Amino acid sequence: MSEQYDVIIIGAGISGMYQLYKLREMGLSVKVYETGTGVGGTWYWNRYPGCRFDSESETYGYSWSNQLLQEWDWTEHFAPQPETERYLNYVADKFDLRKDIQFESRVTRATYDESDHQWQIELEDGTVACAEILISATGPLNAYTLPRIDGIESFKGEWAHTARYPKEGFGGRGNDFSGKRVGVIGTGATGVQVIQEVAKTADELYVFQLAPEWCAPLKNSPITSKEMADIKANYKQIFAECYETFGAFHHKADPRSALEVSEEDREAFFEDLYNKPGFGIWLGNFHDTFFNVEANRLLSDFIARKIRRRVKDPATAEKLVPKNHGFGTRRVPLETNYYEVYNQDNAHLVDISETPIECITPAGVKCSDRQYDLDIIIYATGFDAVTGSLKRIDITGKGGKKLVDKWANGPRTFLGMQTADFPNFLTLVGPHNGATFCNIPRCIEQNVDWVTDLLAYMRKQNFHQVEPTVEAEDEWTAHVDETAQRTLFPTADSWFMGVNLNDPTKKRTFMLYAGGQQNYKEKCDEVAANGYRGLVMT
Repeated sequence: MSEQYDVIIIGAGISGMYQLYKLREMGLSVKVYETGTGVGGTWYWNRYPGCRFDSESETYGYSWSNQLLQEWDWTEHFAPQPETERYLNYVADKFDLRKDIQFESRVTRATYDESDHQWQIELEDGTVACAEILISATGPLNAYTLPRIDGIESFKGEWAHTARYPKEGFGGRGNDFSGKRVGVIGTGATGVQVIQEVAKTADELYVFQLAPEWCAPLKNSPITSKEMADIKANYKQIFAECYETFGAFHHKADPRSALEVSEEDREAFFEDLYNKPGFGIWLGNFHDTFFNVEANRLLSDFIARKIRRRVKDPATAEKLVPKNHGFGTRRVPLETNYYEVYNQDNAHLVDISETPIECITPAGVKCSDRQYDLDIIIYATGFDAVTGSLKRIDITGKGGKKLVDKWANGPRTFLGMQTADFPNFLTLVGPHNGATFCNIPRCIEQNVDWVTDLLAYMRKQNFHQVEPTVEAEDEWTAHVDETAQRTLFPTADSWFMGVNLNDPTKKRTFMLYAGGQQNYKEKCDEVAANGYRGLVMT
């Protein structure tokens, strides 16, 4: 006999926890299934050295409980992973969320039963449960990928992907790599954070880089007690200011063109942003650095000069300057002395575009030119972004249609929250969703509030099924693509574009929503205000 609920949620991260809270307020019976042993989503799984926010801490926490805001003290302007995990556990305890969360429960199958408008989900252990509404809260960066390199399992030392890094560190040593030869494969945002920490203690660090990223200084610092008191007194204003920006961060784009100011003023502006904390150099820059090739080139050249000044060896510096994409066309890693790592005697940059990795051996990494003997290998090789977690669940909608087949050539959605032929299936922070290019908790709250209002409307009107029309889905999917094409994002291969080197069959298509969180919210609100136009309810 299967368990019956009003709503089933997959995932107990930031979005799943808040959605649970909101639906319980409505009086619905809700069950959350979570693969891990605790709450926190990305902040539960990613425990690698150096893992931390790239959003300012005061902009990241939940805004829906003033009591919570006043009780919690952040200790750093960009909080580290252990602190964020503690915060989310505090939330779970404060609002008694765990009683409706079943941990160590991986959802492997979800099937829509058209006869009674129910979703039937199956867990890895064979357990079955049913609900009228199914909500995915699996996150855009959850389905991690190992590289397609022969011999990974043959390595006799210690190894892990960053998304499954051992909680106590390798051998229970925490972040101490003394006496160890460490290889890090990957130099994206995660790789940058790991490399900075490993370099502090490792006897030898080998960084295997396929292509460099444009990185900018994080400029993290502790939050003093006075600063925290000021933050608590001004939370309302802080969140209001976030919602006035493109990505719901502190940083608001400058309305001027990079091309209309003098070279002296432009350089001074770049310099000022470079020396400030956070994403200002990316999201608070001249607005046309996102749209205009020449404006972006000027900014890219500025960052390139910074890299060359910070790295002593000119040949190494050139390998660290991206040549195939402009600054900000991929997500920008924020760093703390990352480039200075390559000035250390114990750090070695291996350019695998020149000398490719041939295989992993029992002793280490074999490149085309030599063997690197290692004690530890850390794979910072990223994720099957945005759709990966959903593809790993066998999801079947009306008429036996498979979601993985429907999205084989790229996702098709309405508002990034529903897809035709999959009634009552809602995707928080899904593909084409405004929350995927955003200070994520800010946009998660918008997603959850909108979904909650939709379900409340359905209950009031006695509707039991909702799905978008094909026309509405086509219109939204076209709008997502057209919006992306007005930016420089499509000029770069990135997870924004669905590019995954570990899955060469994946179609290159824009996965996010590049119109900004304000436009996204406005469009969602318009749909609701017009009787949920584009959705069919029965």
